[in-house]
Amino acid sequence: MSASYNVGVLGATGAVGREMVRSLQERGFPVKSLRLLASSRSAGTKVEYDGQEIVVQEAGPGSFEGLDIALFSAGGAASATFAPQAAEAGCVVIDNSSCWRQDPRVPLIIPEVNAGAVRRHRGIIANPNCSTIQMLVALKPIYDAVGIRRIVVSTYQAVSGTGQKGIEELSDQTRRLFRNEESPPKVYPHRIAFNCLPHVDVFLENGYTKEEMKMVNETVKIFDDPNIKVSATCVRVPVFYGHSEAVWIETFRPIRPETARELLMRAPGVLVQDDPASSLYPLASDAAGREEVFVGRIRSDLSCENGLTMWVVADNLKKGAATNAVEIAELLAREPSLIATGWPGVDPYAAFTAS
Repeated sequence: MSASYNVGVLGATGAVGREMVRSLQERGFPVKSLRLLASSRSAGTKVEYDGQEIVVQEAGPGSFEGLDIALFSAGGAASATFAPQAAEAGCVVIDNSSCWRQDPRVPLIIPEVNAGAVRRHRGIIANPNCSTIQMLVALKPIYDAVGIRRIVVSTYQAVSGTGQKGIEELSDQTRRLFRNEESPPKVYPHRIAFNCLPHVDVFLENGYTKEEMKMVNETVKIFDDPNIKVSATCVRVPVFYGHSEAVWIETFRPIRPETARELLMRAPGVLVQDDPASSLYPLASDAAGREEVFVGRIRSDLSCENGLTMWVVADNLKKGAATNAVEIAELLAREPSLIATGWPGVDPYAAFTAS
């Protein structure tokens, strides 16, 4: 990556946006200039990058002129409005919201899983859901080796997945409970401190939540496998950072836990911690602040002939969001022709506004 790029971050004052800024610096992405953008409420805020404070600007129609790459983490409504505008301006958008994930024209990328799909972009690339990212990074080596027929997953998701307001609610409720004070919920439908809520995002008509269906639909798209079966139960737990997942899979061909462990030890982005006799297994507290996907408790599923089960943990703000987005940007930087000239002869704005 000898060239350097003009980079923007939309939603730069949010939990994920700030982590994106940190990740750009920590990973040494070749930034020529950095433009930080947010809503009018956050405009004027200063965010530190590479030893300097950058003033956040209010996002508007002309905010993406001159940018090569923009990382978005400002919610679906902002992405729906600004991503086509940025693409029209010649900027490649890497969007962390769910807005574009199921659009067939938009690649949904986890670099360790389907990096090649980045070449199909036409100005917008979608960053998957945090829970999907860590699960598929762990399952990709096994999927390639023996195939996967079915996935059943239960997640245990940190409050930072809701943003700063979720972090503040857990912190406030915990302090209040220790003082024997009332702690009415504001962010969640019930108290989150010392509790578990089987309710992440809104409920749909089929009884699943939107978060659960994201895992179902994104797995199908990322693996490009319409036949894979997925069932998810997503739970919010009183943890600040780091999502944990209990994952059961049924494979097409048998695989021993030892073989799966060896495959995962060689897999990019994976750190195996699997020695139960020594109480070694992934913990959210250890994954917080790390970029790897941690995998342990790898064992045969006693209820299924070709079954395997494992425990998967990752920092939801890092690999589950910001780091994955920056890694996508790194894919683009390795093939500079994909930046600005990646869709020759195509008007990307027209493509994304057509009925």
